[in-house]
Amino acid sequence: MLASINWLKQYVDINVTPEELAEKLTRVGLEVESVNYLGAGLEGVVTGKVTQIERHPNSDHLWICQMDYGSGEIVQILTGAQNVSQNDIVPVAVVGSQLPSGMKLKKAKMRGLDSFGMLCSAEELGIDAKLLLPEQRSGIFILPQATPVGVDIKQILGLDDVVLDIDLTANRGDCTNILGLAREAAAVLGTQLKLPDMSVAEDAGGNAADMASIDVQAADLCSRFAVRVLKNIKIGQSPDWMQKHLRACGMRPISNVVDVTNYVMLELGQPMHAYDYDKVGGHTLIVRRAKAGEKLVTLDSQERTLDPSMITIADPDHAVGLGGVMGGLETEVTDATVNVMLEAATFNGPSIRRTSKALGLRSEASGRFERGVDTVLTHNALNRAAHLLEQMGACETVSGIVEAYPIEVKPAVVKVDPAAINTRIGVEIATVEMIDILQKLQFGVKQEGECLVVTAPSWRYDVTCDADISEEIARMHSYDKIESHMPSLPLVQGRQDVIEDVRDWVEDYLASIGLSEVMTYSFIHPNSFDKLELSADDSRRIGIEVMNPISDEFKVMRTTMVPSILNTVSYNLAHQIDSVKIFEVGRTYLPKALPLTDFPVEKRVLCAAMSGKRNPLNWTEAKENVDFYDMKGVVEGLLADLQVTDYQLVLATQPYLHPGKSCAIQYQGQLIGYFGEVHPTVAANFELSSDTYVLELAIEPLVADAVKVPKYKHLPKFPGTSRDIAVVVPLEVSMSELEGVIRTNAGELLTDVKVFDVYTGKQVAAGCKSMAFNLTFQAGDRTLTDTEIDAVIKNVVDKVGAEYQAKLRD
Repeated sequence: MLASINWLKQYVDINVTPEELAEKLTRVGLEVESVNYLGAGLEGVVTGKVTQIERHPNSDHLWICQMDYGSGEIVQILTGAQNVSQNDIVPVAVVGSQLPSGMKLKKAKMRGLDSFGMLCSAEELGIDAKLLLPEQRSGIFILPQATPVGVDIKQILGLDDVVLDIDLTANRGDCTNILGLAREAAAVLGTQLKLPDMSVAEDAGGNAADMASIDVQAADLCSRFAVRVLKNIKIGQSPDWMQKHLRACGMRPISNVVDVTNYVMLELGQPMHAYDYDKVGGHTLIVRRAKAGEKLVTLDSQERTLDPSMITIADPDHAVGLGGVMGGLETEVTDATVNVMLEAATFNGPSIRRTSKALGLRSEASGRFERGVDTVLTHNALNRAAHLLEQMGACETVSGIVEAYPIEVKPAVVKVDPAAINTRIGVEIATVEMIDILQKLQFGVKQEGECLVVTAPSWRYDVTCDADISEEIARMHSYDKIESHMPSLPLVQGRQDVIEDVRDWVEDYLASIGLSEVMTYSFIHPNSFDKLELSADDSRRIGIEVMNPISDEFKVMRTTMVPSILNTVSYNLAHQIDSVKIFEVGRTYLPKALPLTDFPVEKRVLCAAMSGKRNPLNWTEAKENVDFYDMKGVVEGLLADLQVTDYQLVLATQPYLHPGKSCAIQYQGQLIGYFGEVHPTVAANFELSSDTYVLELAIEPLVADAVKVPKYKHLPKFPGTSRDIAVVVPLEVSMSELEGVIRTNAGELLTDVKVFDVYTGKQVAAGCKSMAFNLTFQAGDRTLTDTEIDAVIKNVVDKVGAEYQAKLRD
């Protein structure tokens, strides 16, 4: 936001330097990025009149000008500009003058004749060409005939002004105008705010309601729309003072009507637009959504293709403007315009931003609507614009305003506790000072007991709660007065949740042993439950259907991760990948009931799969496929890495697993996972071309006992010893059952048990199998004797024999 100091001074007394004002505004949250002196480096240039002009006798392009610049004498200046005529008023840089480029004027000789200065162009005066009319951009800058002679050019062109470049935050749309900044300046300087004159004569006769009508069909995109009718428009240039203010704030003067709408926008913050009354069909303005593919030629002569998300201002026949962004060329005010419909409205900010971005069309108006415009300001803006045009003698105003304002905007009312505000800010501010600060900012304040009831002004739509009131008080009290101190809250180490640590450990371990991590959708196909052969009463069939699925393939939130991982395996096998080893740690979503009345239960789950070759193709490696024991090794290695020991592998299965090649993981008496070979029927359903092994394991139950820091124990001082035993037991006896009996009866001397052989054959009776175990014994305080070990072995064999009718095999 560019703010002219000279313009600000019309509404507030500024008794400090521009730099001091910039500092004060910055300290209350309006960051001033720079203080720019418009006439910096321009000294001694004055207005002068060409009293006589003639050709240079020795040049076909030079002119000899006799100049009156108010000093009482006529000086000779030579120029090569071709747009200068006798009696023109122009900027004159005499000998000793300085230009913004750093050049100092000296006496010069041109083709034998002396020149005692220079006639200046706008560029030489340091004026940005984009702020000028096309005819002012080249040649000498020709000034109006009424311009006095001998006056400092900075005063004539407004270059004696200072402009503040202010970087506003997104919530301070109320300061995208001079009056809003003046309001803040008055508060920080402790001076009175002076409001501009908004009186309107309304002497054109008639009533606006009889001459124009409006129809707001998109009330969700336009909360207020108002129109004034102006008659007998006289198009011309706006006054010099208005042009100066517009240029200082970065806008190019065009004509009085257009300049007034821009001036009011910069002054009050309300964007406006003027329509040629006689070119608007039925003298009716309709606020509606654009039709798909509708065309509009905007004021920049570009044809725009619109869509229904855009706000269009239209007459009964077609679009005449793009609401909040830019008007249409067809109804533009021109020199032939006689009557004008002057519009001020409030549009939906997000809609304006989307439209502006979609069309690549940004304007001063769209930028303000995006931040938010004071809805209550509409009448003030129309009255101010009409007042200015009346003062210029450029129009007659019809009585009344035509508007649509279906829902009146109510100011925010916030009840605050001064003690709570002080606690939040961290400083003691007296209640009377809080009231004074808020009243300076034009907030309404009433005291009710210990509390304050604060009514925000209409332009402060960003103030909605007690925290916002605290901010207003803190910034005006001065942040510099708030001492720094350590927070009173207890400090805790910032870290992620333990379950996230466990997830990271799981992912790191599986990646380290050669599995690749995948990421799949949290949605699955509805037929996935059938492909898994889940029973009709299986709770996992109760999936949450997505209302707006990304496709028909992903309509249900997954209750198990197995379908996602098997589909990934199938895809890779189909693309000739001969070894697939993948895993994913994700979530499953189990509803408590359908339809949903509460959030579903989200479980963190590990799902892994292995299929195809065990090792990459290599002449030193066997060409075997993975089997059940590869997946078993993954499970045991993972749990060992997490240092989880209180688990068992037990006989249990799932519908999607082979009943003879699968088992469950039991942890603290609870089944937390399953792994094994995919059932042949399920494998066919998922088109798996190779035996596939899958694991699904709940992560949450492992969190309590998972330990990242390894546990160590001292190396034993005394040697251990091992013994092998082979027992013959019925086929239905499992290895884990036998191992359990051995561990229970071997006592504290037993440190490890391993199965190293399982045999069925001629040497073993029918219906039986031989299982060979290696038992390791060790004591921490002595070397064990054969007698001690023999006694333990005998006890173990006796117990196994009694429990399972087992016989010791020779």
